[in-house]
Amino acid sequence: MLAAGLLFCLNGLAGAAALSPRASTEQVEAELLAAFPTVTPGQEILLGVRQKIIPHWHTYWKNPGDSGEATKIDWQLPEGVTAGAIQWPAPRRFTLGPVTNYGYADEVMLLVPLQVAATAQPGQRLPIRASVDWLVCEETCIPQRVELGLSLPVVAPGSAIGPANPLIQAARLALPTSSPWPLRLDRVGDALQLRIKAPELAAPAVRELWFYPSEWGRVAHDAAQPARFADGELILSLQPGEAPLVAGEALDGVLVITEEQPGGTTRRSFEMAPTLAIASADGHGQETGAWSAMLLALLGGIVLNLMPCVFPVLSIKALSLIRHAGQAPGKLRRQGLAYTAGVLVSFAALGGLLIGIKLGGGSIGWGFQYQSPVFVLLVAYLMFAVGLNLSGLFVVGAGAVGLGSSLAAREGSLGSFFTGVLATVVATPCTAPFMGAAVGFALGQPTLQLLAVFLSLGLGLALPYLLLCLWPGLQRLLPRPGVWMEHLKQGLAFPMYGAAIWLVWVLAQQAGINAVAVALGGMLAIAFAVWLFGLTRQGGRLARHGGAWFASLALAGALLGGYFGIEARSAEVGASRSIRQSWEPYSAKRLAELRAGGRPVLINLTASWCISCLVNEKVALSSTAVGEALRAGGITYLKGDWTNQDPEIGRLLAEFGRSGVPLYVYYPAGAKAVPIVLPQILTPEIVLAALAPGNSTSLH
Repeated sequence: MLAAGLLFCLNGLAGAAALSPRASTEQVEAELLAAFPTVTPGQEILLGVRQKIIPHWHTYWKNPGDSGEATKIDWQLPEGVTAGAIQWPAPRRFTLGPVTNYGYADEVMLLVPLQVAATAQPGQRLPIRASVDWLVCEETCIPQRVELGLSLPVVAPGSAIGPANPLIQAARLALPTSSPWPLRLDRVGDALQLRIKAPELAAPAVRELWFYPSEWGRVAHDAAQPARFADGELILSLQPGEAPLVAGEALDGVLVITEEQPGGTTRRSFEMAPTLAIASADGHGQETGAWSAMLLALLGGIVLNLMPCVFPVLSIKALSLIRHAGQAPGKLRRQGLAYTAGVLVSFAALGGLLIGIKLGGGSIGWGFQYQSPVFVLLVAYLMFAVGLNLSGLFVVGAGAVGLGSSLAAREGSLGSFFTGVLATVVATPCTAPFMGAAVGFALGQPTLQLLAVFLSLGLGLALPYLLLCLWPGLQRLLPRPGVWMEHLKQGLAFPMYGAAIWLVWVLAQQAGINAVAVALGGMLAIAFAVWLFGLTRQGGRLARHGGAWFASLALAGALLGGYFGIEARSAEVGASRSIRQSWEPYSAKRLAELRAGGRPVLINLTASWCISCLVNEKVALSSTAVGEALRAGGITYLKGDWTNQDPEIGRLLAEFGRSGVPLYVYYPAGAKAVPIVLPQILTPEIVLAALAPGNSTSLH
């Protein structure tokens, strides 16, 4: 013991003359500080390396970001004395072109806990030496090193150790604290979603929220981190970096909250390390997410039966139910099962197509096929042919001309199956409540999960008809068949014609007004083909073959003429559209300009083939009250048209965890204001509530 104490004393005396707590370079002034002026044996105290940095220069955090190097401290201490890891204060972002770094400007205190040896003798001195290396940067970077030292008196246990250093105390209080909120980390598509159950973060005073990952490459440092609030949760979208998380790993980092208070801007920081739940090591996170998505998809499919885009096919379903009401229960059950099979097979095919496009690197979303003008034209032709069939212009099963519509309308299980196929085709332009989250989840999952969610959506769409066929009590509520059914059948042709007209209007938005002439010409050819085909069925062999040949030629002309005519014109649309609107076309550049200026912005992402979008615009967004609120609040209204594929709109949808339109987002005034996501079904009251001054909570 005596030898150890003597060695401790000699070390202190030898180093005392050379120790200096301060050192400077041209850019940084450094100082080594202690929490108290004296220490006791076995005590743990805090040391601090204080850096005062000249304007426009910065040093680096423990994760420096895209470039740079964290500050390092190499301690030279007496035997038995140990130094802990640096306790890092919350950093700031520094961006130069495409490079984003994390670090400190002006001044920073790096705290380190020091454990004094129990063998330290009162009356002696504790020598502390630190070699501090840092990289300081503006547009250029300079590596620098300084040597710092302290010699602290050792006093007896229980003795007064002197006043606390206020700089160390302030730095300790400013360190990030543990998160007090429940956390969850999900993978949604190619992004991560950090969910924080913290309703208080929706306060108007909050100007910016930013997550700093502790490890390089976990998050893309230069990527935006859009934040939104939904159901009392802060949802922060993070773009994975070059070293993304794998199953079961934790995302360690610091969330920094910047607030505007009466006394000025303040920053609070919280340490958090949520574990990636989706595709976790034990699979539970992903399984829970998949089951929730499947339930939402089932509910969304049920509600989809009530959406306007499904109304036309309800005519075929209604006639089928009435026609089969008097049949044996076993036969009715087969009809219901066949219809359900048609829906499920169609949804499985749609899911398979989405998987193929996804594997090929394409951008996908619900209703994506309606972005193709050719597909819209083919569905318009199909709706028109169904109307002709219901009107009695040609009989069921008359041949290739009626393949789509007649298969859906014919008797038996095959007809019910193709009714399900047709229901799926016309349902895809619509988005129902519950669908957005489910489809968005599915598109980011492996093949089996994606198909499971899509099949749940299909089951929801088929479920009402299936229950009617399986439940005898519900069947008794149906009216008795009679002559009136033929009249009803002919009357129900008009919704099909209406659907065809709407699709031609969509086509005009995509490919220009000349596309209307192409579509109408094709419909004329189809009508001529089915009339001629039916007319010649009662003639001789030559008449039948000639009628079939000319009808096939007319049908081929409609299809080929429509394809080449639409393809030639679809590329000419866009610049010719009128810009004299109450809204501006959305672009990421325009949004960034408005946000940088602190302007409030309302974004509407829509498409001409999205019935829900059109209803919302007509009922809510185009109302006089909403228009006046936009003008009175100086709110810029940006409208993104996803009728045709647009990568910028696709990226914005992905930022908010959506796979398709509609999406309505309101950015309140202030460059750092948190956006508000509105519901998918709007009323004027919902929009006005979101636009109300001072509102910063989501209505989603």
